Amino acid sequence: MVSPMFEARLTGQIASRFSRRRLAALAIFTIMFMIAVPATCFAAGKIVVALGASHTFGKGVERGEDYPAQLENLLTQKGFEVQVINSGVNGQTTGKMLERLEASVPPNTVIVILQPGGNDKRKGVENKRAGNIAKIQQRLKAQGITVIMMENPVFRRYPKQADGQHLTPDGYHDLARWILPKVIAAISN
Repeated sequence: MVSPMFEARLTGQIASRFSRRRLAALAIFTIMFMIAVPATCFAAGKIVVALGASHTFGKGVERGEDYPAQLENLLTQKGFEVQVINSGVNGQTTGKMLERLEASVPPNTVIVILQPGGNDKRKGVENKRAGNIAKIQQRLKAQGITVIMMENPVFRRYPKQADGQHLTPDGYHDLARWILPKVIAAISN
């Protein structure tokens, strides 16, 4: 038979050791986790919106082959937990993009990739293009959203579909790889 005083002391020592062991294990786990997991994984819940016309929509390719979907896959592979929303509309002018801006950019959006396209010229409203782009940028920046521009000359270097204008799935993949470092830099700031 063990005396109650000795039993209490023994129980206290075991509890104390257990607590120290648990704390030590937790500390080791935390350190290992911080070393093993890249800091970019803590960007959870962030949204990137790809706002634009047919090159953003991915005209002529299957859903998932467009550059916003491929960009999201590349970001995920790099350890980012970011949703990339494809808000591209075929044939849309910058005026229409400006009209739908609030509906296209949800809360938690940190970046908008703006692809204004060439539809303003095609539809005879090219004189409004620069002003519309400036207004879009102004509204987004007022909300603390980073704007990354994607102008038409960037598409020249990538493989095209038979129409000679829109990109192939490989072309959209190359485009996603081109914009990836710009998006990572903006997310990391």
